[in-house]
Amino acid sequence: MSDLLYAEEEEALRAAVRDLLTDHCDAAGVIARTESDTPHDLALWKSLAGAMGLAGLLIPEELDGQGATHREAAVVLEELGRAVAPVPYLTSAVVATEALLECGADDLLSRLASATAIGALAVALNVPAGGAHRTVRLENGGLHGELTGIADAVVADVLLVPADDGGLYAVDAAAVTIVPQVALDLTRPLATVVLDGAPGRLLGEAGPAVRRALRAGAGLLASEQLGLAEWSLTETVAHLKDRKQFNRPVGGFQAVKHRLAQLWLEVVSLRAAARNAADALATGEDTDVAVTVAQAYAAPVAVRAAEEALQLHGGIGMTWEHPVHLHLKRAKADSIAYGTAGAHREVLAELVDLRGRQVRLR
Repeated sequence: MSDLLYAEEEEALRAAVRDLLTDHCDAAGVIARTESDTPHDLALWKSLAGAMGLAGLLIPEELDGQGATHREAAVVLEELGRAVAPVPYLTSAVVATEALLECGADDLLSRLASATAIGALAVALNVPAGGAHRTVRLENGGLHGELTGIADAVVADVLLVPADDGGLYAVDAAAVTIVPQVALDLTRPLATVVLDGAPGRLLGEAGPAVRRALRAGAGLLASEQLGLAEWSLTETVAHLKDRKQFNRPVGGFQAVKHRLAQLWLEVVSLRAAARNAADALATGEDTDVAVTVAQAYAAPVAVRAAEEALQLHGGIGMTWEHPVHLHLKRAKADSIAYGTAGAHREVLAELVDLRGRQVRLR
């Protein structure tokens, strides 16, 4: 069995990413970006993807990547979740990258690894691995159709588009119309992609590529949700130590202690599930079960942690200036990304042969 504890190299990676985010991704800056027409922080993305080489973690070294594993990518996503960083890491460096790896698109992988391009899989964010997704029509060599709910499409340079002939096509983002959609999570914008005869390059079969990409996205999303939950718990504990009521710290009241203790147990359990999913993706052992377990558990914990943070911060937690709302919105949006917890529980029941049985009453 693999060791799920963090290796020294993973902790060093965490420290480097956290230092960068501390210096360049403060909460006030993220909030200001959500109020602008450019919610993505492309300067931060260039630092993460280009200077640190994190966009190529899952890409082999011969293609200008780092040749690392999903365990390292999971550590990065924990820190990005903690900061609610408005960068397309999950969508480009994980989901689009996995689809390209399945298709063997070496030239595009090199572009993504070197941070000269951002990729986006043109499948709605709420679609789980193995779930039905919309396709566009291939006609006279051009792609026609409309795809909605595409995460980070507004900053993508290349879109990976599934078509009705069963193929996955690489489409230049400049050849399509991208219409931003109103989303709850303003740090991970959604958009509608409209194709009107757009030219595309066939990369391979869409089915296995989309399934692999969405499975990796779901598995590593749990690490982002872990970062969200850990931030919520840590910040709430710190606040309750300082906030006084009746001349004593609010955190000293027994009822509050019980709430925090229960939340701590859930966050620790989430860490185990997220690490197991990342390790399974890296090793290929029991991957489907590990990913579905992580996602069946992660979303409710991340949402509850953010809700507890909002409530226990009192009035200040309800203000726009406090970053807790960023974490709550991301947690809520993540709870339907790549399949809901309920959908993953249904898949898990099938995987371990625990399907519900109908009882006939006489």
